[in-house]
Amino acid sequence: MSALDILEGCASELAEAAPPAARDGGRPVLRERGQREVFCGLTGIIWLHRKMQDAFFLVVGSRTCAHLLQSAAGVMIFAEPRFATAIMEERDLAGMVDAQDELDRVVNRLLERRPDIRTLFLVGSCPSEVIKLDLAKAAQRLGAVHMPRVRILNYSGSGIETTFTQGEDACLAALVPVMPALPADAPKELLIVGSLPDIVEDQFLRLFAQMGIERVGVLPARNARDLPSIGSNTRYLLAQPFLGETAMALERRGAKRLDALFPFGAQGTTSWLRAAADEFGVDNALFERVVGPGRERARIALSKLRTQLAGKRISFLPDSQLEVPLARFLQDELGMELVEVGTPYLHRAHLARELERFGPDVRLSEGQHVERQLDRVRADRPDITVCGLGLANPLEAEGLTTKWAIELVFSPIHGFEQAADLAELFARPLRRRDMLEV
Repeated sequence: MSALDILEGCASELAEAAPPAARDGGRPVLRERGQREVFCGLTGIIWLHRKMQDAFFLVVGSRTCAHLLQSAAGVMIFAEPRFATAIMEERDLAGMVDAQDELDRVVNRLLERRPDIRTLFLVGSCPSEVIKLDLAKAAQRLGAVHMPRVRILNYSGSGIETTFTQGEDACLAALVPVMPALPADAPKELLIVGSLPDIVEDQFLRLFAQMGIERVGVLPARNARDLPSIGSNTRYLLAQPFLGETAMALERRGAKRLDALFPFGAQGTTSWLRAAADEFGVDNALFERVVGPGRERARIALSKLRTQLAGKRISFLPDSQLEVPLARFLQDELGMELVEVGTPYLHRAHLARELERFGPDVRLSEGQHVERQLDRVRADRPDITVCGLGLANPLEAEGLTTKWAIELVFSPIHGFEQAADLAELFARPLRRRDMLEV
């Protein structure tokens, strides 16, 4: 850790092969265990550092971590981003220095140079020497020195332990224990859980305020030190389907999840908003008055794209854990035919309402075995395949149309106003294919 460089990492990993098909509530689920092609959990830093404006992410890792993060973020050399990598050098690996002392030195130098930091995340990665470090104890030790000016937390973004969006899950789960306690006699409060673009978050907060639900918190907050309170009177809505660890941490603090479709498209957003309206006793007439205009705008905008997408066959390779709710949106609101919906991890409770909407012929798979999944794509020949960057170009070379899954994470796609933009992300590759064929 003899250097402090700018940013991130990627990993493809091997797991053990064993693909038995199981049944999930009467639906066959193909269990895939094999080679994986995904970004690692460090990737979440790219959107989290933009969301939490007083936080800094220090990755303890290798030059691979630094190079990938810098490439993913597109950071220019003169920029001052709020993430960096404490790089494990040769002398660290050889045991010639004390890794904990080196980490303390890097953190102290960083905090001296960047007095604006109010929350510092120590983020673990996958090199074996990093795994051996106890970053939780390091965070406690450094926190005792730098609190109350700087809160120091830790989580793992290791590609061995996490995939892509699970980095956000691990980060938010690390914040839950330090959220202030909501008194038992406090009025009921709503908590939106999941990182959203500020414009989307503002739209949701405005709709809840118009319904009369004004006690609304957001996790993560725009300032990481400005965390909402939590307790038995907290009701939370998941804005993202990949926050399983965060949900468990919230429920250990007494919060209760509101069951709904995820807020993609007109139907999903309506379901999501209605879950909160019902819980907080909002009159149905008021709900319709608030929600109706946005829902109608989304419906009209989607109808223009439905003609381009209806009847088109689509397969999802596992990548971001957004696959199930996005597939539901494309099927129900745009008339697309689902061939296969693959996801890295299938959270049955959180996705139950989404899965109920799938027809009996939809192939559902959990986990990844790249070769077998590619063989199925070649056999199915869908009109469009949603997959990671590493698989898109080879499939395009074989004449298959693809959509980069990572773009769905970085784009504003939640809510009524973004519904057409979400549909457009799938329509655009098909239009490009048609133009090239002319």
